[in-house]
Amino acid sequence: MKFTVACSELQKALSKVNGVVPSKSTLPILENILFSLSKNMLKLVATDLEVSMSATIEVRGSEDGTIAVPAKRLMETIRALPDVQLVFHADLSANKIKMITETGEYILMGESSEEFPSIPQFKVEDKIVLQGDMLRRMINRTIFSVSTDELRPAMTGVLLQVKENELRAVTTDGHRLVRINYTGLKTSKLKRDIIVPAKALSLVAKSAEEGDNTLSVDSTHVQFTFGNTTLTSRVIEESYPNYESVIPLDNEKTLTVNKDLLLASARRVALYSSSTTHQIRCSMKKNELKIAAEDADFGGEAKEKIACSYTADELEIGFNSTYLIDILSHIDSDEIEFKLSTAVRAAIITPAKQKPNEDVLMLVMPMRLNA
Repeated sequence: MKFTVACSELQKALSKVNGVVPSKSTLPILENILFSLSKNMLKLVATDLEVSMSATIEVRGSEDGTIAVPAKRLMETIRALPDVQLVFHADLSANKIKMITETGEYILMGESSEEFPSIPQFKVEDKIVLQGDMLRRMINRTIFSVSTDELRPAMTGVLLQVKENELRAVTTDGHRLVRINYTGLKTSKLKRDIIVPAKALSLVAKSAEEGDNTLSVDSTHVQFTFGNTTLTSRVIEESYPNYESVIPLDNEKTLTVNKDLLLASARRVALYSSSTTHQIRCSMKKNELKIAAEDADFGGEAKEKIACSYTADELEIGFNSTYLIDILSHIDSDEIEFKLSTAVRAAIITPAKQKPNEDVLMLVMPMRLNA
């Protein structure tokens, strides 16, 4: 197997698929990337058995073949090289790989491509076309509230609900919930609920390209296609909890506040919260929001006042500062609205003004206030 390629081109393709490679695996072959050369097309494939990713690049090929290449050493070598032409030559009988540049030669041992697990055959049943920037925004604003509790597998992924020309993404970890609706999409036959693992979507966010990207599904897998890159992931075959039931419909107290002011204030005050509860206390009265925290164990406390728009009855409510800061960090709006009811009901947080074709709702559960 032999081909010539520019280091920068190879590095670009490698960095896409490398995210799938497990750093330590009970199956050492998974720590490799499969190289397959056919004429002038080089295909790179990586898998962790749940998520598979492939990227295709054009090279100057002279001998076709396939070999599994150790991902870590290859990636570190290519990253350390300047942008020069690289000749990649693999002796498939001995699994010996030689990489040659004008000034150097690097030899590493690969593994037989026959040891590499076969990638599941994907039969497209339905698909929908999504814009790259929308896909990235959707993932980046939902994935932070995915659960890490393996005992509740459905909540470790992102629920995607696809309707005729609408896409809804939902995540929750039981403390926070994010629901984003997109409308005005290209009409599609795909109408289905799928739960996509968080790891797969974080890789999609890094690889999505400007313009059209395709989301396809079959009975057990979901596939994202962007340019010459494809990511295939097993879907989580569980029922997603009934998230609608936890979104309160009658939170009638409305507080409007500058997001950056509140975020900066919450970060400062949280430094003085208890290291076990991370609780901050929000007290609202007419056009004034007071944020306070205290650490009874070490005798620290902090409080700040922020101007806001609020005309309802006075209310005092406690939040875990980590969850509140996370939510505020993922709303891209100058002004935000809190919809509140009582100190023990969930708070709804939304942009004061929604973007066209987009409806963002975030929810955070309150904490019981210490007396």
